Amino acid sequence: MRYTQEHARILGMSKMAPGIWNCTVSAPRMASAAAAGQFVGILCGEYLLRRPISLCGFDPTLGVLRLVFEVRGKGTAWLADRQRGETLDLIGPLGHGFPLLEPSQKAVLVGGGIGTPPLLPLARHYGTNAVVIAGFRSSSAAILGDDFTAAGARVLLCTDDGSAGYHGFTTQVLEEQLSSHSGDVVYTCGPRPMMKRVAELAAACGSDCYVSLEERMGCGVGACIGCACMIREESGEERMQRVCLNGPVFPAKEVVWE
Repeated sequence: MRYTQEHARILGMSKMAPGIWNCTVSAPRMASAAAAGQFVGILCGEYLLRRPISLCGFDPTLGVLRLVFEVRGKGTAWLADRQRGETLDLIGPLGHGFPLLEPSQKAVLVGGGIGTPPLLPLARHYGTNAVVIAGFRSSSAAILGDDFTAAGARVLLCTDDGSAGYHGFTTQVLEEQLSSHSGDVVYTCGPRPMMKRVAELAAACGSDCYVSLEERMGCGVGACIGCACMIREESGEERMQRVCLNGPVFPAKEVVWE
């Protein structure tokens, strides 16, 4: 797999929601090679292992990457403390992204929590032909709604506590959506149980489905095999694949969920 290392200057760092940060960096080489669904590995201070952060956006013309991340430990806490003008040591773009259909096709995007950011480039690709079903714990945790709307997508917000949008799970809204307006393709990223159910619903209505798996990564480039998951090939044979190298995006029908 080809990728590059780049010292990216921070153009902006801001808090979007409790524990969620929005970071834009200047990384011309990566921005020119990036695709929806890929990620970068960020060296966070003195910590040995790079933190994998999905691409929420990229602009080849401006040479800019947008990274939206959640503070989950010491590495991402260090990252959230960085300031405009500082530089980050990045490698990327990493992994295989989402296959794209023609923008005229109907796409349904299902995101859960911090799994929502990598779906934004898809919304920009499909525009008004995209429906976004985004789920969060509460209204205070909801992010990117305005960005999806600005891309032309129809946004269906779900919250666990009912403080905004639909009171319930994204999969309940997806089931209603597919029963009345089945999409040509379904994309999803978020908690594994959610993605499993999304895959089942897409299969039931005959829509192709692609999932972006989230696994703990050591190296991010396929060397350590720390993020392996079980995949079922067309022959029926099951074997381990590296999420960082062979994914993170896989056809949902290939994933062994149990």
